[in-house]
Amino acid sequence: MSRFIKLAAVSALGLAVCGCSAQPRHLTAANNTSLYSVHQPVVEHTNFVFDLRVEGDRVPEAELERLAAWFRSIGARYGDRVTVDEPRGSESASVRGDLARVAADFGLLLGDGAPVTEGAVEAGTVRVIASRSSARVEGCPTWTDPGIESPVRNSTNYGCATNSNLAAMIANPDDLVRGQDASGRDTSVTAGRAIRTYRERTPTGSQALPAVTTRGGQ
Repeated sequence: MSRFIKLAAVSALGLAVCGCSAQPRHLTAANNTSLYSVHQPVVEHTNFVFDLRVEGDRVPEAELERLAAWFRSIGARYGDRVTVDEPRGSESASVRGDLARVAADFGLLLGDGAPVTEGAVEAGTVRVIASRSSARVEGCPTWTDPGIESPVRNSTNYGCATNSNLAAMIANPDDLVRGQDASGRDTSVTAGRAIRTYRERTPTGSQALPAVTTRGGQ
């Protein structure tokens, strides 16, 4: 049976408060004299859970077909994080390999560190968890401000457009919570791959146009 669990977490784009003693401790739209926005993205997580039967250290073909159908039913897509939860002491690389082949058909890779889900994984089964995250900014737009009474205070709608666009466009909403670890090596590898592709790939349009013969006025 497929189940899903929703969790919500406010993103780590914290509302920093300036060091001025006159700045209120609780920042609201009515007293926001800083350059920070009170409208911040909220990241929501949905965990889709699916249990499969295993035989020894392999997953039967019928179960793999059920898994593929389940992926289609939840609309598995880029950005979903797929993990596997197995009974303690029954971990199998062959089982993970079978599941990874199905996930690969949907452009997904198996990750490590499955989230905690309701109920224990029974012996002879394996649990596949598809975690999906989304981001949105609540309460936007808001035009409740009748006007800016003070030139040092922002409007109630300040930050709505910028942060709503950020939440809509970010590839991995979890980056709003914990970010990515910087790595100079990965950056250089990515840049080098792009340059190598640009230099070595055959330019489009370099081949002659195909000869096409029309007959019967078509």
